[in-house]
This record gives sequence, structure tokens and C-alpha cells, in this order.
Amino acid sequence: MLLPLLLAVLWGGSGALYPKFQLQVPKSVSVQEGLCVVVSCSLITYPQRGWTHATPAHGYWFRNPANTDTDPPVATNKPGQKVQKDTQGRFQLLGNLSQSCSLLIRDVQMEDAASYFFRLERGSYVQYNFKENMFYLEVTVLTLTPRPQDHGTELTCRVDFSRKGVSTEKTVRLSVAYAPRDLVVSTSRANVSALEPWGNSPHLAVQKGQFLRLLCAADSLPLATLSWALEDRVLSWSHPSGSRTLELVLPGVKAEDAGRYTCQAENRLGAQSRSLDLSVQYAPENLRVVVSQANRTVLENFGNDTSLVVLEGQSLRLLCVTHSNPPARLSWARGGQTLSPSQPSDPGVLELPQIQTEHEGEFTCQAQNPLGSQYLSLSLSVVYPPQLLEPSCSWEDGGLHCSCSSRAQPAPSLRWRLGEGLLEGTLSNASFKVTSSSAGPWANSSLSLSEGLSSGLSLSCEAQNVHGAQSARVLLLPGEKKLISNGVFVAIGLMTLLFLCLIPIAVKTLRKKRTQAETLRSRLSRRSTILDYINVIPKPGLLAQKRKANPSSPSRPPPPDAHPPESRHKQKEPYYVSYSCPGPKASTQDAEYENNQEELHYAVLNFPGHRPWETQGSKDAHSDYAEIQLH
Repeated sequence: MLLPLLLAVLWGGSGALYPKFQLQVPKSVSVQEGLCVVVSCSLITYPQRGWTHATPAHGYWFRNPANTDTDPPVATNKPGQKVQKDTQGRFQLLGNLSQSCSLLIRDVQMEDAASYFFRLERGSYVQYNFKENMFYLEVTVLTLTPRPQDHGTELTCRVDFSRKGVSTEKTVRLSVAYAPRDLVVSTSRANVSALEPWGNSPHLAVQKGQFLRLLCAADSLPLATLSWALEDRVLSWSHPSGSRTLELVLPGVKAEDAGRYTCQAENRLGAQSRSLDLSVQYAPENLRVVVSQANRTVLENFGNDTSLVVLEGQSLRLLCVTHSNPPARLSWARGGQTLSPSQPSDPGVLELPQIQTEHEGEFTCQAQNPLGSQYLSLSLSVVYPPQLLEPSCSWEDGGLHCSCSSRAQPAPSLRWRLGEGLLEGTLSNASFKVTSSSAGPWANSSLSLSEGLSSGLSLSCEAQNVHGAQSARVLLLPGEKKLISNGVFVAIGLMTLLFLCLIPIAVKTLRKKRTQAETLRSRLSRRSTILDYINVIPKPGLLAQKRKANPSSPSRPPPPDAHPPESRHKQKEPYYVSYSCPGPKASTQDAEYENNQEELHYAVLNFPGHRPWETQGSKDAHSDYAEIQLH
């Protein structure tokens, strides 16, 4: 009795101990998550003991490990048998257990991965677990990756029971959604030409004024919103339900169109963008010169053919500025000759520390790059205050005739000051006549006086322009016009001016080197120099009175070798010459120039011997200057 029971227990646990329990099933089955799979299983044989053909056969699939007496199976064909909750409706035992024990698994989950074994029950004897024939279910991710081109295609899941001639299937239409991909930018530089795909280079160079079209296209589902942006400024965008492309047209590229252009495609699943750097190339343009004068911080911009007026002595800085791409090479030229740059690192700068009249002329700045060149010329005009030549005077035809000349830029105006009156332009009456003329920077004026010459009358020539003024005066001292009868006048010209300004040196030289004085006497004649200032012999006694009235101008005693008063030839009164020694040139920056009156100088010349015209027959007579006094 015990032996059959023992054998039954052993047979229920393993078919290896009783070869009549045989089942065929694969050792492993692999399925993708979410799909369905049929695990093929066949009952080859089991003992025909304890059951008849009318006895029902029940099959069970258990997840290993499991207690078949207490744990519910994952699938069974026994009516009313409870199964695992997570497998209910998804795991199904297929076929007729007389031959098939196949298992259908739908919507496979990752948790379904495990080992499974089959149990057969039929009658009182066949109750057997086929643990030696377990299979392992491997669940993998979704290896069927729908591609964008799979959108709209059909996917069919089919289960085929080929032995029984039974099959089932289910078909779905794929709707594949994906983020923007395959973003493409195309360009065209002509309105009618075809678009060309833009390469991998992030740079695009075009010339100014050229037509340019940019096209952006992206593949996505749902349709992406496309946009074009320059730097951080959005230029255009598409409607989500619109086209898959977005066009940006620049009909005439401008310099300000340069920058980074970005096309972006975006939908709810993601975004993609692509950028290109647009470089606009053009020849030099907007060439101008920034001028700084006299170290002023205020800058002035000048265009072509500009006349630039600069005061003599001022500093001038010219900076040439232009816009171009690629950057232009700058240079300065004058009269067709290229000038060396003031700053080699910045050849667009030209510095003239001190303007002189020889700087007048045309200065040209050139800007050049491979696309072209541009020139800008400035006409430099140097202005300066009047430079007055000493007036010359002479007694002619019973009257006084004086002439005066001055040079300045702009040309000066000349006028005569006779006493308290002003004479200018061209005019005349019975007592005087003024004639004026000008040519270029020179102005000339002549004055003829036939009447009105009174004692102590002051006569001056004045020159002025907007940059300054200068004057020279002639003092007419009271006295007899003895020079008229002899037709001789005494003049002190430009060299005399220099002589008077250097009186101390001249006096010392005359005293030490008498031979130089004799040489000077031999050169003197009635018209040895051009007359600049006229000297009228004063009446006796008036000079002394004038000296007493003017203690600030003391006279020096005559030298020891001067002729005494009782000499046969009476000593003549000295001649007075008035002149202001020239100083530095006046300018508008000299604040004291117009406020300070020019100092009046007096030179006293004593002639102790015979006058030249009184001793023409005597070659041995001496006409030395015994004394020269400067007041």
C-alpha cells in the first residue's frame, strides 16, 4: 500500500521519474513590452490511468516559485478558478489540453518577466507539475521605434495557430509625433535663382546692396512654429498650422543687416535651431575728417571739398574716419605726395603742431579696401593778423606824401589817423588825398597832405583784420621845413628800424670802431634809404619846452667831440623819429594785444658837422653821428 503512494508523490513532482509524463515548451521566450506573445506548449504524453475520455482535463500555468495548493495560477482553463490579479485577462491558456498547453500573453509588462511552469490535473491519478519543463519570459523595451516616415502606416499584431488552422490579428494606424528634426537653411543671392542648401560653415558673406533670401525648413509632428531672429530680435515667424518652411527676404542688404541670424523650429515635443553669421562687405563710405584745432576738445566733422581756416601758430589734428568692411587702409597726401603718418599705428591721424603759412594747400585722405576707395580733400587756409611794413614819407611838391603797406590773411584794411581824424578808402579834397588798393593778401594806401600840417600833429598808419591790428606812427614835430628848399629829406627805413631797436649795440659799436662809422657815412646820400618816417626840423626852443614837459624822456648830453654852439656852422636841432619796434605777431589769442597801446620811441640824432649837401665839395669833411639818443 505504501509503495503506490510513494510512487504517486514522486510522479506528481517530476516527470523524469516516470517517462510517460512528457511536455514540450521552449526554454525562453523574448517579447517587447506592450506587445503580445504566444508561448507554444505541447503535451506529448501522460499516463492513461485514473481517468476516462469523459474525465475533463484541467491545466494551470504558475509563476515560479509557487505553491500549487495555495497560490493562484496566472492562467487556467478550470471554471471558477481564481487567477493572479495582474495577469487576469492578459494571460490565456489556449487550445485543447489533449494536445496543446500554449499560453497567450497580451500587453506584456516588464513585471511579467519570470519563469513559468505548467500543471496538469485529470482524474485521480494525473496530477503533475512539469517543473523540469519551465520557460523563462524575457521582456524587452519597445524595439519597434516608429520613425517620422512611419506616420500614417498600419501596424498589425497577428497570432497564428498553424496546427489548428486558427489565427487572430489586430491592426492599428500609427500616429508618430516627434520634435523638430532635419532643420535646413537654404540661401539665394538672386531673386530668380534656385535656393542652395547652406553648408556647415557658420559664416555667410555678401556685398552691400545684394539681394539675399534665407529659407528655413524643418520636419516635425505636430508642425513646428518657425521663426527668424537677428541677434535677440525676432524678425518673422510662421503659424503653427501653416507651412513647414519660413522665408526671410533682404532685397538690398544694408550694413546694419550684419549679425547672427537664427532659425528656430519648436513644437510641444522639443525645439531645434540653426544660426549663421552674416557679414556685409562694402567699399569705404561716409568718409569724413574730424578736426581738432588749438587743442580744443570740441571736434568738427568735415566733408569733401571743405575749406579749413586755421590761425597761424595754432596746432591742428586731422583724423580721417570711414566705414567699410573689410576695414579700409587710410593714408594722407599733400600735393600728390603721401605723408608719413603722425602715428604709425593709426595712419588716419595727421598732426600739425604749429601751423605756418607754408602749410597752405590741399590735404587729401584716402580710404581703400579690396572693394573700392574713397577720397576726401580739405583746402587748408592759414590766416594771420596784419604784418605792417613801415610807412614811407617824403616832401614833394610843397606837401607831404606818405605810403603804407600791410600783409595779412584775410587781407587787411588800411586807414590813416591824422590827429583825431580817420582817413580811409579812396577820397580827396583840397587839403588831402587818400588812395587805397589791394591785391591778394596785400593792402596799400597813400596819403598826400598839402594843408593842415600844424605843430605837434600826429600821423599814423593802421592795419587791421578780424585776427588783429597793427599800427605805425610818425610824429611831426614843430619846426621850419628847411629840407624842402634843398629837396632833401632824411629817411629812416627798415634797416633804421632794426638800428633803433638795437641802439645800445649800435652806440657801443660806433664808439669802438670809427672806421665802420666812416664806411656808413660814405654810403649816406640824399636818398640812401626808402623813407619810412618823416622828420620836420623843429622851431628853436620848442624842443626844449617839449623836453621839460616830458620829464620821463630825458635827453643825453652831447658827446665831447660835438661842435660848440659858437661854431661857424650852427648846430642843428635833433630830428625825432617815432616807431614801435615790432614784437611777436598778433593773434586772436593774445588778449593783451588790442588793449595795450604800442610804446612810442624817440630817437635823437645830433649832426655836429656839416650836412652832406653842404660839404659836397670837400672830400675830407666829416659828418659823423656824434650822439644818438633813444627816448
